[in-house]
Amino acid sequence: MKPYRQLYAVLLLPASLVFASCARDDSPQGQVDDPAAADVVIQEEGTTVHSNVVTEAPTGYDNKTNGFLTQADFDEARDIFEEREAIADGLGPVYNAQSCTECHQTPVTGAASQVTEFRAGHFTGAVFVDHPGGSLMNDRAIDASIQERIAAGQEVRAFRASLNVLGDGFVECIDSNTLQAIANAQPAGQRGTFIQVPVAEAGGAVRGARFGWKNQNSSLRTFSGDAYVNEMGITSPEFPTENTSNGASVAAFDTVADPEDADGEDIDFFTNFMRSSKAPPRDPATRNTATVLRGQTAFNQIGCVTCHTATITTAPAGTTINAGAFVCPTALGDKNIHAFSDFLLHDVGTGDGIVQNGGQGTRNQLRTPALWGLRARDRLMHDLQTVSRSDAINRHAGQATTARNNFNALAAASQQDVINFLNSL
Repeated sequence: MKPYRQLYAVLLLPASLVFASCARDDSPQGQVDDPAAADVVIQEEGTTVHSNVVTEAPTGYDNKTNGFLTQADFDEARDIFEEREAIADGLGPVYNAQSCTECHQTPVTGAASQVTEFRAGHFTGAVFVDHPGGSLMNDRAIDASIQERIAAGQEVRAFRASLNVLGDGFVECIDSNTLQAIANAQPAGQRGTFIQVPVAEAGGAVRGARFGWKNQNSSLRTFSGDAYVNEMGITSPEFPTENTSNGASVAAFDTVADPEDADGEDIDFFTNFMRSSKAPPRDPATRNTATVLRGQTAFNQIGCVTCHTATITTAPAGTTINAGAFVCPTALGDKNIHAFSDFLLHDVGTGDGIVQNGGQGTRNQLRTPALWGLRARDRLMHDLQTVSRSDAINRHAGQATTARNNFNALAAASQQDVINFLNSL
């Protein structure tokens, strides 16, 4: 925590603290190890009826608040999100980036990028085993002697793209029951896996997952703390332990006492920035053109919409979420969002072989990527190894085989309509 931030951090009391005293959560504990056992509903606390008018979530690449924070407070939170960390701040000793924006800044702060992280491990033929020190391989270190390198016998190797976080405050405010209902309505052969993951600020109580390629997180504050220690090597109260270098301690190189973000103020800033960000906007020049409208119709008809859900409504304002740690505010509740994702895990033939929170049954599953903001991306899929929209569609297999085959059966003009629709997102 840099000294000049301290006064502001006191003034910007996180909403999770404001509402914690009245929060309650009756969620069942534990997580899903077998995708077939995913029919567990986590009850969010609050009314299930929208007493307020449901409106469209605000969108824009304009660096403006969605209303959760004032514009001045949003600008300050964005500045902290953009700030570069130094060794004196606790950077490393092993790390991937010096700021959040190294991985989230195309075309504006908070959006996706061309940056990937590297994960590895070993598959025994029955179970996945993490690489020594954990599946995440940090690409950088403050001293060459502790640079991580892949160990022998670690044949599972995967790259993962940095994801867009703009609009994720709305995603956080989706009722877990809504995600379960989406899964329940999907055909058995395409049904997504709905898992539960710990909410760090709620003492590890669980909630329906929605963030990360493996749905590692359900809370933006947990996501922030997780990313701070794993990507920048900066510890915080809920994530107080430094990563190792291939399993070996890096304590001799760590000159700042843990937790380095001692009171979690940085985590609060990151969280509040994401909760205040607008969702990625559609291209105003093309979204209502005839080819794009035809393309969206075809996208739906060929089955892509089964997983890339076009519209989801967030929970009513006042609903307690994150296992009791946060109350969905007016700025985020009662909103329609168009992320084109069901936020569930699926096997579409491109799985990275890594197991995290979902158990061994999710080894080759990935979260359906949200397509909002797609027009700003030139590298595609979870590993960024695909550069054309049609090639990305044709990488789909597994649960997406039928949709892929249906796309390929379209006339060339209709295929182009689908591509034009995707390029409008």
